Amino acid sequence: MIKKFDKKDEESGSGSNPFQHLEKSAVLQEARIFNETPINPRRCLHILTKIIYLLNQGEHFGTTEATEAFFAMTRLFQSNDQTLRRMCYLTIKEMANISEDVIIVTSSLTKDMTGKEDVYRGPAIRALCRITDTTMLQAIERYMKQAIVDKVPSVSSSALVSSLHMVKMSFDVVKRWVNEAQEAASSDNIMVQYHALGLLYHLRKNDRLAVTKMLNKFTKSGLKSPFAYCMMIRIASKLLEETEGGHDSPLFDFIESCLRNKHEMVVYEAASAIVHMPNCTARELAPAVSVLQLFCSSPKAALRYAAVRTLNKVAMKHPSAVTACNLDLENLITDSNRSIATLAITTLLKTGSESSVDRLMKQISSFVSEISDEFKVVVVQAISALCQKYPRKHSVMMNFLSNMLRDDGGFEYKRAIVDCIISIIEENPESKETGLAHLCEFIEDCEHTVLATKILHLLGKEGPRTPTPSKYIRFIFNRVVLESEAVRAAAVSALAKFGAQNDDLLPSVLVLMKRCMMDSDDEVRDRATFYMNVLQQKQKALNAAYIFNGLSVSVPGLEKSLHQYTLEPSEKPFDMKTVPLATAPITEQKTEITPVATSKLPEKLAPSRQDIYQEQLAAIPEFQGLGLLFKSSEPVQLTEAETEYVVRCIKHTFANHMIFQFDCTNTLNDQLLQRVLRRVAKDPKRMVNSNNIYQRNRVCLTAASKTSSLLKHSYTQAKVHIYSFKCRAH
Repeated sequence: MIKKFDKKDEESGSGSNPFQHLEKSAVLQEARIFNETPINPRRCLHILTKIIYLLNQGEHFGTTEATEAFFAMTRLFQSNDQTLRRMCYLTIKEMANISEDVIIVTSSLTKDMTGKEDVYRGPAIRALCRITDTTMLQAIERYMKQAIVDKVPSVSSSALVSSLHMVKMSFDVVKRWVNEAQEAASSDNIMVQYHALGLLYHLRKNDRLAVTKMLNKFTKSGLKSPFAYCMMIRIASKLLEETEGGHDSPLFDFIESCLRNKHEMVVYEAASAIVHMPNCTARELAPAVSVLQLFCSSPKAALRYAAVRTLNKVAMKHPSAVTACNLDLENLITDSNRSIATLAITTLLKTGSESSVDRLMKQISSFVSEISDEFKVVVVQAISALCQKYPRKHSVMMNFLSNMLRDDGGFEYKRAIVDCIISIIEENPESKETGLAHLCEFIEDCEHTVLATKILHLLGKEGPRTPTPSKYIRFIFNRVVLESEAVRAAAVSALAKFGAQNDDLLPSVLVLMKRCMMDSDDEVRDRATFYMNVLQQKQKALNAAYIFNGLSVSVPGLEKSLHQYTLEPSEKPFDMKTVPLATAPITEQKTEITPVATSKLPEKLAPSRQDIYQEQLAAIPEFQGLGLLFKSSEPVQLTEAETEYVVRCIKHTFANHMIFQFDCTNTLNDQLLQRVLRRVAKDPKRMVNSNNIYQRNRVCLTAASKTSSLLKHSYTQAKVHIYSFKCRAH
């Protein structure tokens, strides 16, 4: 039946999807025609399409209704229509997990699988393996072995892919098909060879020696399938990473030889693998970069995009290696594909010289309005990196960023620009006034509250220290008049900082504060009243304590303490000293900077985190005989951030020992730790009082045990040492 749409329906686009308003109950009612005789292939095909559409749209089918529809569909095997039969295979695969007794079609599928119709055999194998469980797998094992080595490529590929799926279900049974898979790997068909190699790898991936032998075999004999070559390159890269093999390894030689393959796909896969290898020098990257340079002038847009994208990643770590490609990258700036042009310009920004900055900025300006926000953010990030590299060019880049701020764009795009300008201001003092002027102009029309408050905070921090701080007052007070509550509150805080640092501006700020005290929002009024009273005292100590520094307590901890105080009414006033102090987030960089033991590091070198731990542990007499440090884990937080004592653990692994380092941070400023206990290594049951009591809870605990009741079940072979370095206290 053909539905006729009028002109309004066509214009509204309602006829674009004929299945848009399907109802499950109506489709299941239509499925009853499967039982009619004779079978109408065209109508049945249409109904099966509806069922598959509903399943793929996430429509929930109950077990009973799914089973009824499935049993009705089994009668369709009586039809010889090829399209209907293949649609039946698809429906079986989709309903295998929700219908009961789907195994009833096993005999029909086995018949099609071993029949003479090649068009049925491949799909029947896929459907049969989808509904087969471990108990039935051995019954069809003989048929699967025959199908894997079948001369028809579609049948062989179907059997290999199905075997790959069944590895998760019954590894031992599928492992017996290795000989057939090896025979299929020598097939002339590129897809059969690729699928056979995939099955062989997944059967042997837990045996590194077997995988290495497989690679050696196929690298010597050669492969016809470019897909198989790509898989071998990935397997070889993974092996090199796991074994930490050097560039003298035969596996690396194989990957490098693939750079001379006749298939572009294989060449790019090899170049990408070399580029992503760790500890690669510019000299070792040179062959891969040369290949990517050739791809930059390819007539295929996909190859150009892949080459520029990979070169962009290389430029992050080895910009000198990409310098030879600058001429080719400049030709791509005018590419019709704006994604390629964006990646080309950002790569040039990472590799270009200081003299080319002006020219690159002009080229970016010509097309930046035509690209998406996602690529605009990439451009901004590249400009930010360039500012750090060439600080003298900040004026050119600042003007470019200010023009980008005026263009339309989303939140992430605007935030990237604002962050970039702020980083330039912090790193180049001479750019402060120019950057603040651009940001003041931006907040006049800024529709993002987060960005407006961030800029106001920066104005309050940097504005009072400029030669003419009064020119920023107008921009800040405009926010009090025109913006939302959160922005108005941030503006009041910024005004207070101007009044606290500039005596000449204090009378004007007090007048503005009086106006803010009549604001409709209670937080704005409270802030204005508070700052008004503090500023009127004209005391630097009060300004420093209540305007510049603010509260240093943990916000979650304050909320928890206040809630607890309201649950237990008391005549005693709330004491802020009971609130945990705010702890700075412990990052990788802080781990490197903050010493955990008294040792001096060389100033000329920039040691890694591993080297620092090695030196710190070697400085402790108990650990001097443990040998070289193999690996230190990332810090693991053992407590929540708002607790009174924040504890984290770092695991240090040696050849025969393991050390646990516990860093404890006390956030309570009115308590001291005393009578600290130390466990002696020779006798875990003996507890000795330690006299090491440091100011503000700086304590040093040692504990070493080989048979501790908490650890003996987990570590039976290695000696376990527990050591807690100096705790940090706020």
